Amino acid sequence: MPDGIKADLPSAAHIIAERIEREGPIPLGDYMAIANDYYYASKDPLGEEGDFVTAPEISQMFGEIIGIWLADLWLRQGSPDHCHYVELGPGRGTLAKDALRSMRKFGCHPSVHFVETSPLLKAKQAQLHPDAIWHDDISSLPEDGPLLMVANEFFDALPIEQFVATSAGWRRQMVARDRSKFVGVPSEEVAEERVGSSMSGFPDDTILERSPVSVEVMGHIASRIAKQGGTMLIIDYGYTKPGTGSTLQAVKDHMPVSPFDSPGSSDLTAHVDFHTLANIARTRMLKIHGPAEQGQWLKSLGIDQRAEALIAASPKETDTVLAAHQRLTHVDEMGRLFRVMAATAIDWPEPEGFSYGEE
Repeated sequence: MPDGIKADLPSAAHIIAERIEREGPIPLGDYMAIANDYYYASKDPLGEEGDFVTAPEISQMFGEIIGIWLADLWLRQGSPDHCHYVELGPGRGTLAKDALRSMRKFGCHPSVHFVETSPLLKAKQAQLHPDAIWHDDISSLPEDGPLLMVANEFFDALPIEQFVATSAGWRRQMVARDRSKFVGVPSEEVAEERVGSSMSGFPDDTILERSPVSVEVMGHIASRIAKQGGTMLIIDYGYTKPGTGSTLQAVKDHMPVSPFDSPGSSDLTAHVDFHTLANIARTRMLKIHGPAEQGQWLKSLGIDQRAEALIAASPKETDTVLAAHQRLTHVDEMGRLFRVMAATAIDWPEPEGFSYGEE
């Protein structure tokens, strides 16, 4: 975004403060949505000079493996015509570049569709993918063929709601102003109907998280795949069984900061509820595979062999390739923290890589 346009925009903190001034405390989900909308519209957060690094920016191996995975599924389905590569929140377009290069080696030449709202990131994606088609949301995606969908670190940035247990019942977590600071406060109204009557007996201050936006997005995607065929590959950090506690976090300059400190200048995320996403997909008659640990998934699909080939081709890059491999697969780095889950149309083949999946 040009500096002049950015300078004309009111900051996220200003927008949120004005709304709280008018309405009183606002839901945490609204706070997160406003902050992240501004954040992604006003800067490129990726890379060493940004706030965080994603797997596609670490090594080409990550996107290549995804491309091979998609191409294999497409081939075993009989190489259907009019298939579409769809990526949700594609960053700079790096993953798509590496994945599509691999897919084309197997004769898979899908049309390319990006769901992206950031003008700045759209411009960077266009440099790598001038023929891509952009969508502000998933409703305008093509309807004439299978969807080969990828969501890498997409769901973690969608707004969440939190509910706090009190002696008087569940209260919705809100955001208020305390002098010049934003703070989390429970709502004055009881929110039992939002939590469910079965959620009782929790100690005071227990926190439950929900992401209605994620449920809506997953439901729409699953309905489309059930109708058109294809798959949805989700790679993110998250949990596979229901639990309690806050997972809301913020990162700025590769360091954790308070989610309530300077909204719009840091990346707000929360752990993805794979359990709920899987159940939503199952209600649309999709098959669920995983979640599996990212490291095990990548290894089962040949990342070790790909690293060896890259080293053999460029011995001077040995240290770089080995460092990237370690970061993507080791249990103490991204290998265990990140999970991989696939949802496929009921008549599509079983995808590779999920022999280590978790129930």
